[in-house]
Amino acid sequence: MSYTAADPDSPPHSRGRARRATEGWDFLVESIRNHRTVGSIAPSGKSLANLLTDPLLERAPQVSNVLEVGAGTGSVTRVLLSRMSQGCQLDIVEANAHFAAHLRRLVRGYPNLLQKQEQVRVHNVFVEQLTTDRRYDVIVSGLPFANFAPRQVEEIMGRYLDLLRPGGTLTYFSYCGSRWVRTLLTSRPEARRQLDVKGLLNQYHNQYAVGCWTVWGNLPPAQVWQLRRPMDAVTAPGASTVQPDILR
Repeated sequence: MSYTAADPDSPPHSRGRARRATEGWDFLVESIRNHRTVGSIAPSGKSLANLLTDPLLERAPQVSNVLEVGAGTGSVTRVLLSRMSQGCQLDIVEANAHFAAHLRRLVRGYPNLLQKQEQVRVHNVFVEQLTTDRRYDVIVSGLPFANFAPRQVEEIMGRYLDLLRPGGTLTYFSYCGSRWVRTLLTSRPEARRQLDVKGLLNQYHNQYAVGCWTVWGNLPPAQVWQLRRPMDAVTAPGASTVQPDILR
């Protein structure tokens, strides 16, 4: 017996392959159209998605407010949905209209979510424009900081810290070696921008980082940073620097 990719009676593994192929193609097309805001040519792998969402798993069974920014085609979103306990709230922010529409379909069709769809909202805006009174226990960022101006990175990181509850956790990732490649292959102003972004992020790492891991199994390999807002909700002077020496 043979099946088409869209056949609802096809085996789950066949449907999964078809879904990943479609999403991979969508991601590639959007990365070409919007290379400044889509930072990769492929969705995040499962190991990377698991590591990014571990703070939510570690909080279970506590009720958590969760924010995902730059969700793309939903590879991390699916893991968040699977790890949400009853009562959790998930806000998904995606500035790309094509991806946002895809994410709404994903949420509507996700198994066992019908009874709690009101707990998940998709916002087609930039995170700087998100209007909410909610404060979050966990923020997962998929934004391509390497593509942004330092001013934008500082504005976004400041927004994340404002949106986090005291003690809340932010995770984000960057691709290993991408800055060095771009520095070597681009113009001097572009290389300067890359170095300025790296220096700015290092300031946040020195102040707020509690963990760093390298996911060698991702394509391309990625480095995941975990930052925590201090319990006193102010800058934590003398915070120790986390060395990126924990590998996965």
